[in-house]
Amino acid sequence: GGEEKKESGADAETGRQTQRFSDTARVHLLQRTPRRKLLQELGDQKIPFLGPSDRGFQQLWDSSYSGLVLRKSCSLPAELHGRVQAALLTLRSKGCLLRDLVRVRDRDVFTSVSRALLGEPGHTYRYLDTRLFAIPWHSEDTEVKGQSCCDPDLRAACKALWELNTFLCSDVFQLKEGDRLTQCAKGEVEVKQSEEGDTESKHSEESKNSEGGDSESRQSEEGDTESKHSEEWDIESKHSEEGCSGSKQEGEWETESKHSSEEGESSQVKTSETSVATGSEHSEGKCPGWAPKATSGGEAEPVGPGTQEKPVVQLKHSLSDYHIEDKEQQESGQGCSQPSPPQVCTGPVKFNVTLLNYMDPSAMSQLKEEPYYGMGKMAVGWHHDENLIIHSPVAVYSYTCHDDKGESSEGGSSEKACWRIGLKVAWDIHTPGLMLPLESGDCYYMRDDLNSTHQHCVLAGEAARFSSTHRVAECSTGTLTYIQSRCQEALSNLRTDPETGSHSLLALLPATLQHCEEIHNEVEFEWLRQYWFQGQRYARFCSWWTRPMEQLEKDWKLMETMTMLFLATVEEEGQAEEGRREMAETLLSALTDRHQQRQTWRDRCHSSLAQTLPPEEAPVDRPFWGVDDPSMPLPFDLADIINRVESLLWRM
Repeated sequence: GGEEKKESGADAETGRQTQRFSDTARVHLLQRTPRRKLLQELGDQKIPFLGPSDRGFQQLWDSSYSGLVLRKSCSLPAELHGRVQAALLTLRSKGCLLRDLVRVRDRDVFTSVSRALLGEPGHTYRYLDTRLFAIPWHSEDTEVKGQSCCDPDLRAACKALWELNTFLCSDVFQLKEGDRLTQCAKGEVEVKQSEEGDTESKHSEESKNSEGGDSESRQSEEGDTESKHSEEWDIESKHSEEGCSGSKQEGEWETESKHSSEEGESSQVKTSETSVATGSEHSEGKCPGWAPKATSGGEAEPVGPGTQEKPVVQLKHSLSDYHIEDKEQQESGQGCSQPSPPQVCTGPVKFNVTLLNYMDPSAMSQLKEEPYYGMGKMAVGWHHDENLIIHSPVAVYSYTCHDDKGESSEGGSSEKACWRIGLKVAWDIHTPGLMLPLESGDCYYMRDDLNSTHQHCVLAGEAARFSSTHRVAECSTGTLTYIQSRCQEALSNLRTDPETGSHSLLALLPATLQHCEEIHNEVEFEWLRQYWFQGQRYARFCSWWTRPMEQLEKDWKLMETMTMLFLATVEEEGQAEEGRREMAETLLSALTDRHQQRQTWRDRCHSSLAQTLPPEEAPVDRPFWGVDDPSMPLPFDLADIINRVESLLWRM
């Protein structure tokens, strides 16, 4: 084995796996007390950030955030604004935007942000162990007679967002390198920047006044602080951007839901504002010891007394140990049993989905303070967008409105704190952060490798906000076409007698049987249970997924028959002992995994959080069947069968 140090490919792979295991274990050991210690070393200091009213802002943008482009609202077609904003309000009025019950560190948590997924027909998007199923764009001009899957208003809303998607696809790379800001008129923008600067200072002062008193009680919550805050610095988000409470960083989980009392979630909200005590005075969230200084290269650098800089430098070196987990999580993919190599974005951009988010600060209790820069209240914490084609751009359309009636905030926006995005260079505490205010109708683009090299957050304004976040989702294992082809792979090993209807397996090779069982588990846990865990939400608005999911369930039921035949073969006496043992071990592994996952999903469906949802949104424990269901070839509870296979292996 590994101790013989042979130079074979197998040994090299074993070494790599061992190293990955060691690295991962090391990361998890580092994640609690040491991270808290690092934040305590940072103490009352705030890392500097620049906003539009700060000197050096444009230099910093050009030098360190060149992948970010802002397209001002006034530079987009007015007709497009009208259609898109009406579409977003339609989706809200129909109740299509819903909070997700996601999985974070083996706990269920409600996202604080409501969302829906739109996109190419049959596409899905997976985050925080949750697969969202896209409502199709409805981009075709005419509906096929008798095949309407949603009402005309919803169809029109989806089509308007498809028009926005088409515009963004063509626009995202139109701006030349260096055109960081598409302006209406230079003077107008400068005036707005000055006003925004005043708003930022006011907002920062408010956050300073509200922040300090709870630090001791927060720190007393210890372990849970780390498990759900911003992991505390840079561990890659298991989500994707904009407003998902779960969209937050693997840790930015917005456990701020009113239902979060289960398993201590509500206390974690308080602790997660965390651990960087903020008793110091600062303007726009900056510590007085920090000041941006233009270097010969034009990049702003923080300067300050050595006593302040030293712990920050130490923090940077220590944090480099955490980078491993980013890679681990990026490799996690869509939950496929056989991950495929990462795809890299080349050629023209085609955004295949948009994740719609709706955020109403008045309904989002206990928003956390941004802990490192003092940027203000966060609606979405620091994160990278996940499950995207590598180096693909992300385009975000932002729309704010006053209240549930959806009245436009235009004209009154100066009276309210505006929404902003914050950006920072991942693993770098020397480059100042960047804060960019957003007006209603603004778009911003994250191009090139910005999403992988930087992290971003969303800072809450006072008005309600929609965002439509267009992305090139990595869907190699996340489309209906993909899972249908996987079903056909598995079912190709099942023979049905045309006369009697009886079934038999064509091939009994362990590798073939293992492949079929992996597909069986993938269909059940990555598709059927994911779909039904979200209740009736899809069928209520759009029936597009109804028939495909019914067919997937029929295919899955045939796979249950295949497992029954596999079991019968293993238990049949008179086979070659070695081949039989290998088959039994393969079957035992698949059944054990299936049994455990079924129990997990069953527990989730009946959790106290799930019970708080209205019937049309409540998780459905499906597929589920009773002990004596004659239509099912195997029982739901596999414990007895697992014991039989284990006993068989003991006797061999």
